[in-house]
Amino acid sequence: MLAGERGGEKLEDFDLGNSPSECTPERVGGKRLFMSTTNGTRALERVRQVPILLTASLTNRAAVVRYLLWEQPHTVWIVAAGWRGGFSLEDTICAGAIACALSVERDSDCAGDDESIAAMALFERWQTRLPQLLRYAHHGRGLAALGCGQDLDYCARLDSVDVVPLQVEPGVLKAAALD
Repeated sequence: MLAGERGGEKLEDFDLGNSPSECTPERVGGKRLFMSTTNGTRALERVRQVPILLTASLTNRAAVVRYLLWEQPHTVWIVAAGWRGGFSLEDTICAGAIACALSVERDSDCAGDDESIAAMALFERWQTRLPQLLRYAHHGRGLAALGCGQDLDYCARLDSVDVVPLQVEPGVLKAAALD
């Protein structure tokens, strides 16, 4: 199945857009998805040669943290896809959510670089109001204008999904087993 968007809108002749409501287990279970997005595809392409590459969101934050704690990589780089090469509020808050959870689990206040510390502060300030923050974000306002407000609510549901998409070969991601 083809899934993708440009500027938040489904691509012509594609089966799915980028809405989580379209990717139900009934619709996509057992199928191979080919996905192209405005920002995520470029970000993944730039880092596809790293030893461990996984994708994260607010919804799968706890699963990602469990996976990282299990794997114990020496260094964790959190790459925010951004918006057209620039800053993205929703990606930064996700990075902060992951960094905060890793710091708690490791019983450490070491957050890494200045961007990590800023992302953690942003998450700590907004963690109880994630839907509101996503609606304030530039990209969130654009999605709401396209009638995708329910997607913002879904994407703000912290730790609600127990799946970690892990790259198994360059450009190919599969759900990681969390044994």
